Amino acid sequence: MYPTLSDLLRDLFGLEIPLPIQSFGFMLAISFLAAAYTLQLELKRKEKLGLLGKIRTEREVGRPAGVAELAWSFATGFLIGYKLIYAFSNYGRFVEDTQGVLLSVEGNPVGGMLVGVLMAFLHYREKEKEKLPEPRKVVEYIHPYQTVSNLTLVAALSGIIGAKLFHNLENLDELVADPVHALISFSGLTMYGGLIVGSIAVMRYGWNRGMHPLILADATAPGLMLAYGTGRLGCQISGDGDWGVVNLTQKPAVLSWLPDWAWAYDYPNNVISEGVPIPGCVGSHCMVLPEAVWPTPLYEALACISLFIVLWAFRSSFRIPGQLFSFYLLLNGFERLMIEQIRVNNTFSFLGMEVTQAMVIASTLIVVGLIGLFAVKKIAPSHDRSGS
Repeated sequence: MYPTLSDLLRDLFGLEIPLPIQSFGFMLAISFLAAAYTLQLELKRKEKLGLLGKIRTEREVGRPAGVAELAWSFATGFLIGYKLIYAFSNYGRFVEDTQGVLLSVEGNPVGGMLVGVLMAFLHYREKEKEKLPEPRKVVEYIHPYQTVSNLTLVAALSGIIGAKLFHNLENLDELVADPVHALISFSGLTMYGGLIVGSIAVMRYGWNRGMHPLILADATAPGLMLAYGTGRLGCQISGDGDWGVVNLTQKPAVLSWLPDWAWAYDYPNNVISEGVPIPGCVGSHCMVLPEAVWPTPLYEALACISLFIVLWAFRSSFRIPGQLFSFYLLLNGFERLMIEQIRVNNTFSFLGMEVTQAMVIASTLIVVGLIGLFAVKKIAPSHDRSGS
């Protein structure tokens, strides 16, 4: 496994480049970028079809920088300088424990002051350039695809909050034992929490800017599937614990071409340091699972990237707004319900059955998706039902 990009570069190319970048975090960033790119393409296509129009925006120009603005710029700059200058002046420790350094109260006060003052000054100078004798409001019209950066930011922040919230609800014992670590650590993210909270936030943002939720939902569907697939690649590469149950079954002869690690894998050097010590290993990630398990992140990555191709290829076939997103929910729920049969997860009793949180949500998504495929005909915008 490759907990950091440095581990990956060392193993594949023999390069010793200490980088404070975790492989899962890197793949998560790739996932957001991939989703943003597909969303941009879809918003352009839907505007061309006449399903979306330009967005009216209004902003005030000519007003000098206020005290609150300058204070915010200074505070932002102080935090950046306080942490980053300290991190780079203690680079070895930063590489070894990136999360610990970023979440600690340690920092460089002088660096924070310098960067804070610089950012406040730059903001002040920029506002002075635009200052007018009398401030006025300017009306502008932008294309929907020009909101993608804001939509991505909204999705990222709300998605991470939702993922942490659902994970903590599913692991209350961890929350009670160490609430601070459970709430602010970079580990412990539940995909469905991110999907639910992130989707609500994105739909609300789009609605406030005149984009119909069903049309926007359809535009996000392919990218959501792609992002989940690439995100699961990050889980597989880093070995973050999202693996399956122990797999002691013999690989079938029909799958002889399949690498052994794709059938059953023990995740050596996994990022969460779970398992037993690896003899002779030196470093912070020297554990391996005592028994090989199903590499479920790999299966989910391959499945969801394949389903993205399906959604992308047939996206024009869904004429009624909301149907493509409903189809996405159906596929997503079915895929997760299947993988939960061999995946490690906390269970609870529900209607006399032992189920996981993901099973309940996945089953709900399947039902919602099936209903949505037909129900959206009644609530879709009237001018969108013609399939133009």
